[in-house]
Amino acid sequence: MVETSLVITVGRQDAQINGSDDCAIQAGIDYLSALGGGTLKILPGQYQLNNAIYLRNRIRIQGSGSETVLIKNSSLQTTLAVDSDWYDREVRVTNSRGLGVGYGICLTAQSPHHTGSNVIKRTILAKDDNCLWLDRPLEQNFWSDHQARLSTLFPIISGEDISNVEIRDLVLDGNKSNNQNLNGNYGGCIFMQNCHQIQIDNVEVRNYNGDGISWQICHDVKVTNCRSLNNADLGLHPGSGSQRPIIKNNWVAGNRIGLFFCWGVRHGIAENNYLSDNGEYGISIGHRDTDNTISSNRIENSGEVGILFRQEPNQGRCPHRNLVENNYIINSGSNGQGIGVNIEGETESIRLQQNQIAEERSQPESVGIRIGPNTRDIILSDNQFLGLTVEVEDLRSELK
Repeated sequence: MVETSLVITVGRQDAQINGSDDCAIQAGIDYLSALGGGTLKILPGQYQLNNAIYLRNRIRIQGSGSETVLIKNSSLQTTLAVDSDWYDREVRVTNSRGLGVGYGICLTAQSPHHTGSNVIKRTILAKDDNCLWLDRPLEQNFWSDHQARLSTLFPIISGEDISNVEIRDLVLDGNKSNNQNLNGNYGGCIFMQNCHQIQIDNVEVRNYNGDGISWQICHDVKVTNCRSLNNADLGLHPGSGSQRPIIKNNWVAGNRIGLFFCWGVRHGIAENNYLSDNGEYGISIGHRDTDNTISSNRIENSGEVGILFRQEPNQGRCPHRNLVENNYIINSGSNGQGIGVNIEGETESIRLQQNQIAEERSQPESVGIRIGPNTRDIILSDNQFLGLTVEVEDLRSELK
């Protein structure tokens, strides 16, 4: 994707830029960016991060496969000692011990103006006792009497408002047990926002206390041959408004949800992925997620449902015109009940064809496909069922 011959190396030794932390890697990216783009090769070794690696336009970041491991350092948390307003670029905390210049931070607080939360990410530029100066204004109010907190939370690799980027051949470890949770709308092992033409290939993202790979309002993102393992929340998260994602040949296991289509994800392809042992759903699709294809995936041991078409409040917000074909869905649900495919709400125009749905355990209640009472134009053809209590539970018929 990145058409350039400029290559520089970063490594713990014997590289053009020597170092073992985010500063060395970021220096290489910024150098390449100043020259119009290129490839940053990260040599084998472990790299400990106190801040995200921020990508730029026309950058390829390439590791040495499983021998290149980027690890997030343990997080710290403190509270704000005094109020900070939206125009401020500094915060005063109750305890700054362990916080350093260059560290990535996340500020959170209950909003003084509505029932939601304020969340921003920044970098510490200077420190004087408990006063920290940041790289950008806050842009929101963080008041000490509204549970304002500062934590050293950040994505491992991040990009905002960029294009033509590749990430490949490396391992990202979120050090989940020593970090607090960061919502997937703001972070993940990889987090992209307002980007397009992004290729992520042969990357392992694991143990992040949040999402594995999250991309928000990003178009033409390809995630291929990746492994998203044991993350606290979503394995793969094509986020709100993302168009034409291609998600192929990935292994997604041990997350809360395997593949989560957020809001308004359209014309996407999820094909030939292996989704296993995800705590709630193998695949979840919902709010205005239309015209997507879910094909040739193996979905097994999902905690509740193999593929869920989510309940939405009205017909206009439902996931219409999606194709589900040639998937193998096995052993869905736990606690004595499970559903292979559950279509809820006022969802319309869903085609399920040539899928195999099976139950190999001794579940007292197992359903292959459940069709909700308010759905319309649900077409089933050539699906095969094995070992299920109920093959198709069509709740629409109960209203007749």
